[in-house]
Amino acid sequence: MKPIGLKSKIFLDSSDPRETQAIKNSLGFLDGQTTNPTSVSLHPEVKKRIAKGLRFTTDELLGFYKEVIQQIAAIIPDGSISIEVYADQQTKAEAMFEQAKEFATWIPNARIKLPSVPEGIKAAMLAVNDQLKINMTLCFSQAQAAAVHVATKGAQPDQVVISPFVGRLDDRGQNGMDLLANIIRMYRQNNSHVGVLAASIRDLRQFLAALKLESDIITTRFAVLEEWVNNDKRLPGADFFYEKPGFELISYQSLNLDQNWYDFDLNHPLTDRGLEQFAADWNSLIKK
Repeated sequence: MKPIGLKSKIFLDSSDPRETQAIKNSLGFLDGQTTNPTSVSLHPEVKKRIAKGLRFTTDELLGFYKEVIQQIAAIIPDGSISIEVYADQQTKAEAMFEQAKEFATWIPNARIKLPSVPEGIKAAMLAVNDQLKINMTLCFSQAQAAAVHVATKGAQPDQVVISPFVGRLDDRGQNGMDLLANIIRMYRQNNSHVGVLAASIRDLRQFLAALKLESDIITTRFAVLEEWVNNDKRLPGADFFYEKPGFELISYQSLNLDQNWYDFDLNHPLTDRGLEQFAADWNSLIKK
């Protein structure tokens, strides 16, 4: 069961219901799951289909995604399940919002993933007004997190979370855990309504570091959660220290959360690259 003293919710990052069941059995609990177009493309049934040279129509692929989400929801009916809209650099807020409304009907416990770009934040404002739960994804800067806080003021508790991507910052030589710590600090200092979902957690030490920071939610892949189980689901002690020698530190910024959300610098190359990758992985499954 849950370790005594655990303050973070634990999610699986996967679109495979078999992993959901297996890790729930191993952990003895599972608070939710995050999915995205890339993990859908890695689903075993999708890989089999692609190996045969077959592709989906857009409707077929959405139908498959819906079926997977409903299978996951049947395993963790009380868990929060994030479903990602299709978005590329040209996708407008209204199109994202229409997808969000549709995806939210798939299961009662849906949380819709929107990108941390201007059009995504506009879509988030529409979704919040429509009482949808949202997860602002592909967050790589404190400014993006500040903008989400400002834009969604008035949201209900637990209605909005943001996903800082730790591992992808590490990939370019920056300490991604700094970003997570900075956003948590900023939100707590400002009594933010936005929850923090630590994403792109690549290994057990990153997972433990996110636990030490008491991130509201931590999502990670099956192998990391299995390793945690094999380590008796231990929590980081007072002597736990996380560092990335040789990696660039990400400094905390004192940002003005009373300004308009669109006055923050929302540009980040990794957000752009993530949008491109998710769109490419989704489109690779569709018949030409």
